Amino acid sequence: VQLQAFGGGLVQRGGSLRLSCAASGRIFSAYFMGWFRQAPGKEREFVAAISGSGVGTYYSGSLKGRTTVSRDNAKNTVYLQMYSLTAEDAAVYYCAAKIGTIGYMSVREYGYWGQGTLVTVSS
Repeated sequence: VQLQAFGGGLVQRGGSLRLSCAASGRIFSAYFMGWFRQAPGKEREFVAAISGSGVGTYYSGSLKGRTTVSRDNAKNTVYLQMYSLTAEDAAVYYCAAKIGTIGYMSVREYGYWGQGTLVTVSS
């Protein structure tokens, strides 16, 4: 599967942003999808994930309540809605795909990655 993330940009502190990730392939619903982010000088970290059916959603503890992950399998697209953004949320956001739920928070478990989309938060 090939992934392309988009929707990043400049947002004011306290604002909201929705990222999208478009996937190629005919069996998108078979993939467990994750969102990660990486700020300059920091390791890539888990943000959120969603099961193939969309029923199961999982969030980083630090971001829970400020993010919503969803997917539209008919459009081969997964979304990440973010709210109340702060400077600490500025990063390159990546979408990723894997088969199965095990290790959904681990970068190493994902075999497919999009190119990333940059989110900048202004004060």
